[in-house]
Amino acid sequence: MTEMASHILPTYPRSGVTPARGEGVYLIDEQDRRYLDFTSGIAVNALGHAHPHLVRAVQDQASKLWHVSNLFNIPGQEQLASRICGASFAEYVFFCNSGAEALEAAIKMARRYHFVKGNPERNRIITFTGAFHGRTLATIAAGGQEKYLEGFEPRLPGFDQVAFGDHEALKQAITHETAAVLVEPVQGEGGVRAVPSFCLTGLRELCDEHGILLIADEVQCGIMRTGKFLAHQHAGMAPDIATIAKGIGGGFPLGACLATKEAASGMAFGSHGSTFGGNPLAMAVGNALLDVVLDPSFFEHVDHVATYLEDGLKKLALRHQEKIIELRGAGLMRGIKLADHVVARDVLHACAEESLLVCTAADNVLRLLPPLIIEPSHVDEALHVIDGVIARA
Repeated sequence: MTEMASHILPTYPRSGVTPARGEGVYLIDEQDRRYLDFTSGIAVNALGHAHPHLVRAVQDQASKLWHVSNLFNIPGQEQLASRICGASFAEYVFFCNSGAEALEAAIKMARRYHFVKGNPERNRIITFTGAFHGRTLATIAAGGQEKYLEGFEPRLPGFDQVAFGDHEALKQAITHETAAVLVEPVQGEGGVRAVPSFCLTGLRELCDEHGILLIADEVQCGIMRTGKFLAHQHAGMAPDIATIAKGIGGGFPLGACLATKEAASGMAFGSHGSTFGGNPLAMAVGNALLDVVLDPSFFEHVDHVATYLEDGLKKLALRHQEKIIELRGAGLMRGIKLADHVVARDVLHACAEESLLVCTAADNVLRLLPPLIIEPSHVDEALHVIDGVIARA
């Protein structure tokens, strides 16, 4: 019998694993094989798979109301926005469905801010090499990576990219047309590169000096991924705008753009919108997730396990000094930069053969994004596999 061709657009390099269900930190495939999941859906499944509190929230809300559109009041939005603002710098929240949509809102907000101030020429945004901000035409232009831009010219204007970590180039890039600086406190796709706290503080001061906005892309590194509700909080500073997604929905499509009242002052009625954004079902899930992650004991748990993982990775690096070049990241967002002769994607496949699922990132980095609910025993299990795979590489 001839196998039927897939009708799925071939834009993803699929692995050989076909998950059928999930239980906490484990994925189970169609043959009932269990995999320790250190991808968490690319930093999405913050509470692992089928978390009982999230399941109950979905079931309860699904029996009442899924969608009404933003033509009506949605109490869950007010509740979730209030809780997000209480845990962050923000005073306003705009709900959407993804990280890319949150970035689109942030870009529009930054441009609109200067427009209503009487400076429409201030519409350019500075970004950094290695950045990844999404797959829309605006966000691939912001990211500036040729592999995502190829074939989609003309590239959307309005973005000026500087080298990651080049402070002088950043200063020189600021002109009378600059509206904002956009930065990931920890680059995910770009190689799990964390921006040092003093650099984030310096960015804040530089933006204040020039009267421009600072946008933090927290889509991957936010929602307790690095041990703080938002990653920039490690630096004791605050942006004007931030974007979140991934972890805030625990697996349900949910994104948001956070802002101060000042940064959002240009966003009037009709300036932006989303049909599905902030629907009752998404709000129920987001609020249920915050029930868990905003509990002080959960902060303590993430901090404890993250420290345990960091210590284990350091020991791993010492055992494989000729193969592990650098350890990167923070909290439960970690990267292992491998030597050129050890290919990260090969390590990924070898780990999967031993029932461990991991990610890769740019710069030949093995990326670890476990659910935030992992225990030290899961760390031991994962590092044992990685240790053996790298030893044989």
